Formats: sequence, structure tokens, C-alpha cells
Amino acid sequence: MSKFYSGFVSIVGRPNVGKSTLLNHLTGEKVAIVSDKPQTTRNKIQTIITKDDFQIIFIDTPGIHKPKSKLGDFMVKSAENALNEVDVVLFLIEPDERAGLGDKYIIEKLQRIDTPVFLIINKIDTVEKGDLLGIIDHYRSLYDFNEIIPISALNGENTNNLLESIKKYLPEGPKYFPEDMITDQPERQICSEIIREKMLRLLDEEIPHGIAVEIMSMKKREGKSLVDIEATIYCEKDSHKGIIIGKKGAMLKKIGTQARQDIERLLGSPVNLQLWIKVKKDWRDSDFLLKNFGYTDRM
Repeated sequence: MSKFYSGFVSIVGRPNVGKSTLLNHLTGEKVAIVSDKPQTTRNKIQTIITKDDFQIIFIDTPGIHKPKSKLGDFMVKSAENALNEVDVVLFLIEPDERAGLGDKYIIEKLQRIDTPVFLIINKIDTVEKGDLLGIIDHYRSLYDFNEIIPISALNGENTNNLLESIKKYLPEGPKYFPEDMITDQPERQICSEIIREKMLRLLDEEIPHGIAVEIMSMKKREGKSLVDIEATIYCEKDSHKGIIIGKKGAMLKKIGTQARQDIERLLGSPVNLQLWIKVKKDWRDSDFLLKNFGYTDRM
């Protein structure tokens, strides 16, 4: 029998360096939300890539940053925990000439682990190839990486080489998940994240970070392919509620329309999406509400 390899891979990096974009490209599906705003990912997302002779379970993590709330504390702790008890750590960076304070902070964390670490230079489609040599030399002076691989998560450049390189570090093992499974996230969780993604893209800078989305009901209408979904959007201030609703309900309608289109692609069926808004003041500092919204350390 031919050998089969399997293992777990953490992806870490500063906020907004393209971790979720990479996972979505590798699976060919939207399993992680993408936004140009930092701190988009809040929960670890397991994405599964299965090939003929190996299976990689990727763990996307919240970007490591200086926390300003209990939610922020949870996000950073989640990311740091993901450095341990995996087979490979991918440290994703942008092609900046020098490491910033955030990158150096992460490298300090990497110094404390024995796990093989790859430096993944993302967004190489935005720089000249010759510029990469200086970036590689600089980061090599900061840490002894096992592999250094330039990629573009957006267009897929060099991502096949990334998978093959990871495979070399995986132990022989079982197929942990069925080969047609691409994520361990329940459909309800993905749907709530899709709704939150639309708000991240459409609303002002600060408001989306004070938002949580809970799927209250999700069921297929009897005798039809239509799926009815009711979701509640929680925000922290009454003024935020007004902004989310928008003039004559225009913003809420726009959020709902864009979210519904993505959810229909996810589920492969028409969707009737109903959105409700509630104010929960300071929910990001409430242990009870954080747990209620699913922000618990599962690793």
C-alpha cells in the first residue's frame, strides 16, 4: 500500500496579510471571510485539503495584535495557542522590505516553539521579483526558517509548491476527515460569518468590530428547496443600530442582499434571509456573551 501523510498546519501573521484569502483559494470555496479591515477572523477555522497521498488540516487564526477588549484577548490567545501541537506553522507576511513591530512580536513567539516554521511571503504579484531577495535576506537574519516560499494567495501563484513543501514535513497518518469535506465549520457558522463580512465591507471602520451575528433559525421550507434563515445582528450602541439600518432601511437591505447571494452559492439553493438588529452594550467585554456568540477557545 502507498503511504499516506496527514497533519495540522497553523497559519499566523499580522491582521490582513491574506490568511483567509489563502484558505479560500486552496479549497476553491469561501470558508473564511475576507475584508480589507484588520481583525476580520475571530475564531479558528479548520480547512481541509485532501489529495491522493496526503491530507492537510489548516487552522486559520485571528491576526496577532494588541488587544483592547476581552474579545481581543480571546483572539490573540487563540492565535498564540495555534502555534503549539501542530506539525507546521506558516508565518504569512506581506512583501515589506523590513519587519514591522507586529512581525517582530510574532517572531518572538516563534522562538519559543520547536515546530517547523515556513516564512510565506504573500502578495508577490504586487512587487518586482528582484525585490524579494532583500526581503528574504532580512527575515533570514531574524529567524532560521525551515522553508521560505513566496506566493500570491489571490491568484494562486506558487500555492501548489507550498502544499508539496508542507507534505514533506507531515508524518504518516490517517485521513482525519472525508475527502470531500473542506471545513469543520457548521453551515450556520459560515452563514453568520458571511453576514458579518458584508458589514465589514460596507460599514464604517469602527462599527463592524462591535458587531456579532447569531443565526436564530435555519431550516428548509417543507416541500421546497427554499431555505429560511433568521439572523440577529448585535451591535454595541443605539447610534450604530441606526447606521446599520441606514436611510429608509437601505443599508440593511444592501447587507442582506449581498449576504443572501453568497449564502445561496454556499448552500446551492434559494434563501429567504431575514435580519434583525439588537443592541448589546459592551458585549465584547462580557464573558457570558462572548461564550454565547461562540468565542471560546476550542484548541
